[in-house]
Amino acid sequence: MDIREWALLIFTILGQLAAGALLVLMIVRAYAAAKAGVKEADRMTDGPLFMVVPIMGLALLSSLLHLNNLGNVVKAVPNLGTSWLSREVVIAVTFVVIAGVYTLMQWRKIGPTILRDIIGWIATLIGLVQTYAMAMVYMIRTQPSWNTITTPITFFATTLLLGALAVALALVINYNSIQKKDAKAGEKQLDLLRGALQGIAITAIILLGIEFLVLPFYMAHLGSAALQSLKIMTETYGLTLVIRLLLVFLGAGVLATYLYRNASESGKEKTLTILSSSAFVLVLVAEVMGRFLFYATHVRIGL
Repeated sequence: MDIREWALLIFTILGQLAAGALLVLMIVRAYAAAKAGVKEADRMTDGPLFMVVPIMGLALLSSLLHLNNLGNVVKAVPNLGTSWLSREVVIAVTFVVIAGVYTLMQWRKIGPTILRDIIGWIATLIGLVQTYAMAMVYMIRTQPSWNTITTPITFFATTLLLGALAVALALVINYNSIQKKDAKAGEKQLDLLRGALQGIAITAIILLGIEFLVLPFYMAHLGSAALQSLKIMTETYGLTLVIRLLLVFLGAGVLATYLYRNASESGKEKTLTILSSSAFVLVLVAEVMGRFLFYATHVRIGL
């Protein structure tokens, strides 16, 4: 892989992480507001919300290494009607702008709650459209190993898995900060944190199952034109594939199970930081390795 493909890897992984994190945060916020009110929901999610825009900003900066310069971003606009690459660029910029507006409104409490929630869900929807656009960029006939239904499925699985585990870690860090400043406020947040972590852990385990189902489906339905890609993946990068599967199993399977169990029992709060951070790091490394295989094993056919 050259530097331009590494730039794409960073852009897609971080872009999907940002989109997934905002989606999970909005769901957690809705859950907390319904259970304990808007004030507690704000206290639980406002801090973690600050990670979305910087992550997406880094994703866009990495994309410049692929586009070569900022001027090519502007050139992408006129091709919106015909090019998924142009749509991807425009949607990514729109996502970071709307997510930034929502973050600012939440931070400064600008406007009524319902308006802020609407802006937040609009940003979330644009983030999901961004993931779809990212996948569609690779649905091209001259790249048979990319041009399968498994590409959008894996892109959305990465979005949700990385987003869920990143939010789990951010929620735990935010709770620890609240607990240190105000123990009474921390007690109110603990019940919400437990419920959110249980839901996130179950989501991670389900997504792990989807990722493990997609791989054999991908291999079984590759046409003859893509068999060279499959050979490269299993022979040249066979060890990388095995390590990637092991890491995602440990992070989204084993550690997510322990995260659910410890979030369900009182007195286990100290372990939540270790479990959530370890699960996120393992899955992040696994997803980066998976995306590396995606780019490193493609084989072009035709012109």
